[in-house]
Amino acid sequence: MTNSYKPISCHFYDKLEELAVKKQKVKIIYLDNELTLETEDLIVDFKTKNKEEFAILSNGLIIRLDKIVEII
Repeated sequence: MTNSYKPISCHFYDKLEELAVKKQKVKIIYLDNELTLETEDLIVDFKTKNKEEFAILSNGLIIRLDKIVEII
């Protein structure tokens, strides 16, 4: 169903956390199945489930961290 999780770098995780703490709206480009999608929103939380890490956005969207291509 989904590809196995590939842990992200600590540096990238720190950047995501910093954006969340600053409550800074960001454009996130990410992969969903074979599609490249983008959304613009606030990161409000992070969660880990089955050793996979996710960002939770204020609109309720949950994105697996290793599927994030770029943060603008």
